[in-house]
Amino acid sequence: MTKLVAIVNVIAWSGFWAFGYLALTAEGLTDGQLVVAAILAFAGMVTGLLAYMRLVRASEESGYARKSNQLDAATRERAQSEGSGT
Repeated sequence: MTKLVAIVNVIAWSGFWAFGYLALTAEGLTDGQLVVAAILAFAGMVTGLLAYMRLVRASEESGYARKSNQLDAATRERAQSEGSGT
């Protein structure tokens, strides 16, 4: 499943760059064509970001990457209450 998400990630970012480049630099396109290129570029960006975040989560769960250093709610509240007394 991770390989499929990685392939989707590459295709999505490729679409983002290709259609984004068309939307920004193409001459002689109608307004409708520019809007379609911009929408496809945006869709590629959103899909690429979601796929990337899913890959990051999968790599943390598999042990390939370190987990983020986030505190649980109780520890965070205790640290804030101790630090606000100054």
